Amino acid sequence: MKYINGKTLDSQLHTNFVSMENIGYVSNNCDSNNQEGPIRCIFFCEFHPTAGPIISCQEPEHYISKELFDSISVYIITKAELQRSTITVTLSDYKILGFPVRIDDKKYPRNAYHFNLCLVCDSNVRTVHYEPVVTKLSDYLVAMEIESSFLSDGKTSTKLAPMLKQVIEELNTRGECALTEGPNATHLKVVHIRSDPLPVADHQVPVFIKQLPNQQWDLTTQQVTPYIDGFNHVARIATLSDVENNLVKACVQNLVYYGVVALVPLFQYGNVYCTTPQLKLLAHDVNLQNRCLRYVAVSQRHLPNFRDVFRMFAAMTRGTTIRDLCLRFGPSNLRINERKLVQFGVLEGLIRRVHKYPLLLNESSDLQKSLSGVANLDEICCATGVTTQQLEDQLERDHNVVLLWK
Repeated sequence: MKYINGKTLDSQLHTNFVSMENIGYVSNNCDSNNQEGPIRCIFFCEFHPTAGPIISCQEPEHYISKELFDSISVYIITKAELQRSTITVTLSDYKILGFPVRIDDKKYPRNAYHFNLCLVCDSNVRTVHYEPVVTKLSDYLVAMEIESSFLSDGKTSTKLAPMLKQVIEELNTRGECALTEGPNATHLKVVHIRSDPLPVADHQVPVFIKQLPNQQWDLTTQQVTPYIDGFNHVARIATLSDVENNLVKACVQNLVYYGVVALVPLFQYGNVYCTTPQLKLLAHDVNLQNRCLRYVAVSQRHLPNFRDVFRMFAAMTRGTTIRDLCLRFGPSNLRINERKLVQFGVLEGLIRRVHKYPLLLNESSDLQKSLSGVANLDEICCATGVTTQQLEDQLERDHNVVLLWK
């Protein structure tokens, strides 16, 4: 059922809604999909005083059929409760995003002019990032209608067609569009909405996954970024940069949000990694292979052999440490930087870290608060200030502690 400000639509509208098989749902806030996609069509519809709701112009032409539009027009040219709010109509093949508008004036038949400019996307993609575009473009059309009857003078299709074509082409290719019609101008921009990143922990290691944009960053970011090298963990970065720990976490979280930085586990030669099903992509994807060789090479002038790189990845199994692999393969002789090899594998999802989680079987240990099986060794070491080797030696002497590998 559709709710607006705590109120339901009238019963007749709800009856029409549930009886129509080709409609999935109607909402002004329903976008659980994470996948983004292009705009497939833009159409302008209005309420004709004698013909009722009609599509006056669309780009490309005939994308939305008259039969389909007639079956959903009650949700496009809406009643007063839904006017000036973004509406999403999800069908089996399409998702239609609109912003129904009514302009009250005695010069119009029935003393009002109703219209809706709608974007059409695939049904399985998110459209929330297009909502500001639909709203702003609708307001732009309202301004021109009030000033010069731009929409209601009977020449809608002729004047709107080139505008809609420009909008769909430029938003799909550049993500922004500038429109000028007489003295009226507007700038449309698709703003991609990202999910909030998870909280950043002391033991996590930030690594740049793309170049830091050349813009005026805040002072904290300027102090922190020189120490982000893919191997320093957050607590160490705070110490090196002389920046308070929580500020460093907030800075790194902000960089993760903008897709500049990713977080990977702390590298140590005693770490254990295992392969994931994604490793098979490396065997077949030539572009991924080339990126991998350049990333893990000791020198860009002499790239390693792909066979050697793949063998090292494939040898990463539970119980085998990076130290064991280095003794077995001698990566420096193969022109492979083992630290970068692990980093690339984690970033691309080819391998994953197997952590140790100490679990206390009774309450006789001095570290009983940390040994709940929830915190891994990296977290405990960062919190207590001891090295991994020191902690492991202490845990081995305590027969009341078991290590969970996962």
